[in-house]
Amino acid sequence: MSISMYEVSVPIFIQFLAALSDVLSKAEVHIKSKRIDETFIMNMRLYPDMYSFTLQVQQSCRHAERICSMLADRPALALPNTEKTLGDLQSRIAKTIEFLKGFSPEQIDGTEDKILDFSGRLLPGRILLLSRVLPHFYFHCTTAYDILRHCGVPLVKHDFLGTPLALMDDFEGLKTWSFSR
Repeated sequence: MSISMYEVSVPIFIQFLAALSDVLSKAEVHIKSKRIDETFIMNMRLYPDMYSFTLQVQQSCRHAERICSMLADRPALALPNTEKTLGDLQSRIAKTIEFLKGFSPEQIDGTEDKILDFSGRLLPGRILLLSRVLPHFYFHCTTAYDILRHCGVPLVKHDFLGTPLALMDDFEGLKTWSFSR
């Protein structure tokens, strides 16, 4: 049985980026209520040699838009890494989600064996997506979430997971529906 390269990429990226956006909204509320300097959060890292919170969010967006662009032979979004505030990061996530929504299954399905140049290594699209890009994407989303939890932002697992797009499309009144915790 073959997989749909579209289904294991675009909807997943959108789901987790939308969840990351919601997490950033909760962080904004926490920062205001606790009177925390936003710059502290933006520069926070879990260990000195790790990327900052800002770069974790930027990398989450970059991995998603880059692989989809490569698979579909479209120019990458190529946003500059200039975000200084949570609002700036929210804007980056929104632009990335909007960009991802522009891809159709026809553009990405069938690229399993398409050979892509990934930093000088030639890899089939399936291997690059499933074994390299998705793990990196999840790592950066998870680390951004973990940094905020470490800083005291009241988050739960569902905040990280978000809502699968299939559920958004299939259920009316989803705003009142939630996963059990």
